[in-house]
Amino acid sequence: MLLDAAARALLLRVARQSIAQRFGGHSPLSSLDDAAPALREKRATFVTLKHHGALRGCVGVLEPLRTLLEDVAHNARTAAFHDPRFPPLEPAELPGVHISISILSTAMPLMAPTRQELLKALRPGVDGLIVREGPLRATFLPSVWETLPQADDFVAGLLQKAGLAAGHWSPALSFFRYRTESFCEGDRLSSG
Repeated sequence: MLLDAAARALLLRVARQSIAQRFGGHSPLSSLDDAAPALREKRATFVTLKHHGALRGCVGVLEPLRTLLEDVAHNARTAAFHDPRFPPLEPAELPGVHISISILSTAMPLMAPTRQELLKALRPGVDGLIVREGPLRATFLPSVWETLPQADDFVAGLLQKAGLAAGHWSPALSFFRYRTESFCEGDRLSSG
């Protein structure tokens, strides 16, 4: 799914409004009734907040739970006020916050019986990756390739994020790959 410029702009506006509403005195969120059909589909999203270039919150879901419009609003609020890595956003910070949205495709199993096969199968800059082992689970969005461009470092970091050792490997590990449609405030929001 590729959203047009108007749909992307609306999602970014909804993300910012959903945060601003917490501080009071801001317009209500856009109605789902008026939204384009693509924005009413159930989709999984992540919303990332950066404050003056530094990560300030990033929250999302891996499976579709809500409509695209509702999921972006929910994840924006959660990233701003409930990301356990950061204190809740303060009103004075909001003008310096830069919002990015990633809409996830359906995650597909990635069969890799060895770490080497997994590394060969990955597409740097393209694939988001989910790792699962028992109750442990973590994901890296494709944008993480910008800071971890080597596949081995990407996988090691993801394993650590899941609570496993960087070099861990076992038959119980499972991997799923997905792609994202990502855009942010300040992007040239043209179609296509």
